Amino acid sequence: MKLEALLKHLFSYTYEGDTNINLSSIEIDSRLQQEGSLFVCIRGSNNDGHQFAKQAVDNGAVAVVAEYKLKLDVPVIVVPNTKKALAILADAFYGKPSQKMKLIGITGTNGKTTISYLLEKILQDRQMKTGLIGTINMKINNESYDVKNTTPDALFLQRAFRRMLDNDVEIVIMEVSSHALDYGRVWGCDFNIAVFTNLSQEHLDYHKTMVEYKYAKSLLFSQLGNTYHEENKKIAIINEDDEQAMTMKKVTSAHTLSYSIEKKADFRAKEIDYNGEGTTFTLVTAHEEMKVQLKLLGIFSVYNALAAIATSFAAGVPVKESVRSLEKVTGVPGRFEVVQAGQKFPVIVDYAHTPDSLENALITINEFARGKIFVVVGCGGDRDKIKRPLMASIAEQYSDVTIFTSDNPRTEDPEKIIKDMEEGVKGKEYLVILNREKAIKYAVSQATDNDVILIAGKGHETYQTIGTKNYKFDDREVARNAIKEL
Repeated sequence: MKLEALLKHLFSYTYEGDTNINLSSIEIDSRLQQEGSLFVCIRGSNNDGHQFAKQAVDNGAVAVVAEYKLKLDVPVIVVPNTKKALAILADAFYGKPSQKMKLIGITGTNGKTTISYLLEKILQDRQMKTGLIGTINMKINNESYDVKNTTPDALFLQRAFRRMLDNDVEIVIMEVSSHALDYGRVWGCDFNIAVFTNLSQEHLDYHKTMVEYKYAKSLLFSQLGNTYHEENKKIAIINEDDEQAMTMKKVTSAHTLSYSIEKKADFRAKEIDYNGEGTTFTLVTAHEEMKVQLKLLGIFSVYNALAAIATSFAAGVPVKESVRSLEKVTGVPGRFEVVQAGQKFPVIVDYAHTPDSLENALITINEFARGKIFVVVGCGGDRDKIKRPLMASIAEQYSDVTIFTSDNPRTEDPEKIIKDMEEGVKGKEYLVILNREKAIKYAVSQATDNDVILIAGKGHETYQTIGTKNYKFDDREVARNAIKEL
């Protein structure tokens, strides 16, 4: 594509140099330049792309987009906001791919990953070709690829959408984090369906207040647009039981569908019954009632299933077919995942890393546990410190043996993180085993028949971040090895 043709998609910019040049790609990493690329200078939390513009040119960039003039030997296009420009340019360069597929965005504190996997199952059972972008990985049909963030940057997304479109993907399911919404990473993404799961305390190290956090989440719904097209309906799926349901409804002009357990909604669950092997409930819609038998555990699994059913319905899948697919699902990686290595007590690994998700996981376990409940839990470093005593208090309240350990300490002192947690359990009984592997092994060694062990916080992760490095560590693998050593 010619640079001058691409620039027509921008509204406000100035430039110096010849724009009648061919572009081979768009890049934001100066190290990844190829001959003929356009380099866009992005200001990040740690680095400023403007400082690497010359390096990008040395590596092959033939033009640069910046927020101020730079002395370079290639054309420099100056724009008010390079993040916004990147989204516009990437969308145009890759042929506006999200407008040619259905795009589902899922946001909320908890449940995003599970709902995305449930939706993938439902849609693939309908013989639909799917794409998925989320916390665990990116998938194009059944091929998996690594991703760095829950919601990658605008360039990655548009490039991924183009790749999906070229592989005949019809519908894309994407987890949308509050960071991504606040940073503008999803600018240019033409969402058809937006899903709100819930809002509880998380990421206050970044958003500072729950009001700011709520605002960031609401952007997904306000950005659904303000017009009504019969052939391209915009639909918001809302958890009616969450306190912020009305907020999400107010900020969107889109059609809405609701789901709930406690309140009146378009999709509601009643007569819920769960045990150590699964969950059953009666699904109530405006037109029918039917029994649903999940192999998944817990009240949160019911909410996730309801969200998946409502979203699938919005995407054109009959309710009965969605239910039939959900009843086949045995689990999602790192989400209440049972580790089995021949032991006579359940060992469960869960991504629960917020007060709300930890409480939900432990309440579920209390429903079916017949012996002691062990919980191994820590809190991440360089993240929201306010939740640490809350997490500790919940762990102690709902377990018989509470073990505090290291999570991903990052650049913080693990002992300091534990001390923050201990503020929530003064006068209570608990153990501190700083080494996570030893903590898991201790729990396994102490458990007997009918006891239950919950290893919380890291879920699907296959590494532990200590300092600025990632070290191989998988809770499931460590637990499995500990069981085998018994």
